Amino acid sequence: MNLHNNPSEARAYTRRDFLNSSLALASAAVTVPAFIQRSAYALPKPAWGMSSIPGVPEERILVVVQLSGGNDGLNTVVPFLDDLYYRARPSIALPREQVLELSGRGVDGVGLHRALAPIKNLYDNGLCSVVQGVGYPNPNRSHFKSMDIWHTADTTGTGDGWLGRYVDAECVGYGKGESGTAEQPAGQTKAVEPPVAIGRTAPLALMGRTTKPVSFETADLFRWTGQDVHEDLVKPYKTISERSVPADLDEHSTAAFLMRTSMDAQIASDSIRRAVAARPLVQYPNSQLAQQLSMVAKMIRAGVKTRVYYVTHSGFDTHSGQGGPFGRHANLLGQFAEAIQAFYRDLEAQDNAGRVLTMSFSEFGRRVAQNASQGTDHGTAAPMFLFGPMVNAGVIGRQPSLSDLDQGDLKFGLDFRSVYAGVLEDWLVADSKVVLEGSFRPAKVIRKA
Repeated sequence: MNLHNNPSEARAYTRRDFLNSSLALASAAVTVPAFIQRSAYALPKPAWGMSSIPGVPEERILVVVQLSGGNDGLNTVVPFLDDLYYRARPSIALPREQVLELSGRGVDGVGLHRALAPIKNLYDNGLCSVVQGVGYPNPNRSHFKSMDIWHTADTTGTGDGWLGRYVDAECVGYGKGESGTAEQPAGQTKAVEPPVAIGRTAPLALMGRTTKPVSFETADLFRWTGQDVHEDLVKPYKTISERSVPADLDEHSTAAFLMRTSMDAQIASDSIRRAVAARPLVQYPNSQLAQQLSMVAKMIRAGVKTRVYYVTHSGFDTHSGQGGPFGRHANLLGQFAEAIQAFYRDLEAQDNAGRVLTMSFSEFGRRVAQNASQGTDHGTAAPMFLFGPMVNAGVIGRQPSLSDLDQGDLKFGLDFRSVYAGVLEDWLVADSKVVLEGSFRPAKVIRKA
């Protein structure tokens, strides 16, 4: 069945369904069949691969940083010249002298939280774009539902992931044929690893209809672990996993598929573990996000063919004790900024910075007024950040009005799918209408060459 032509079939599952049946390749399987079964789902069929389509820049990479919990946009990109900001937040607003004022195109009296000094340096060097007032119509304040919406690029929050659809369309052939599984002509394919997520679960955003992501917390888990149970299991595993398909076996049979997939799984596991074992070229801070980005940088340096990487920075659900220039929120922003700075220093040291666009988002912002617990509750519109020498540096969009609110919440000015469309069209050179399954005006987030 072609799900591209049957939207109702494609929309029959949700993010929680994916999380409950995660297809991560961080297999803890003891037996060979279980490992092969997981591998079969997590890797693209060997006959598919990446299409060498003229005009598609295969060297370009997208790294997504998810700020989980609902980052407070008003204390991230601060409207420090607006008195209404200080009236709404008497205890947690940043004093004007603690705000890092932004200059240049699109700036309208805003600055960055003092903890974002490393990002301010990137901004001043033309390597950062701040996209203001991002959201979507009829916003949902549930963490799960809103994250589903951002992951699927669909306001119903159901279906497969937008980046999974991108990989299907550009790397496997989904949308280019009746089934998307036809083998490309000889000489027109190139091996490619699936998207990689660093974390316990594979995000819905990476779940395609054909391709599934690789997901692992540490490189040590990205391997077959039967060898840890008993050494006698090693030899039979190698015999099975490294065995080529016999000439007399039907290449389209299930057995042939499992044998090819097992070998591909072993190759992918070995190459990624070798990459992650290397020493980074720069020193990274001691935070979980920094270590995730360090692993991504090492895979890029090693030449892993993945085009999309995904990392997560959690803890932004600041209902209480949020703090102003200091405190919990400041801590989270500081970890984010320092990790991004180290990541781009690493990419520059390996001469790969021009290949890598990094985009950060959170499922929603916070309400304008602080609550009684010195924190903020779930809100709506919030800023996004994009990093890299290819970004249209400066501030894009306007700071949402603090006097024209929607029941205490900011009104969004830019649909997040327009940002996705800009990334797809102008960086990944993909058809955003196919990937997003709708028409959204691409935001001008990428600098024209």
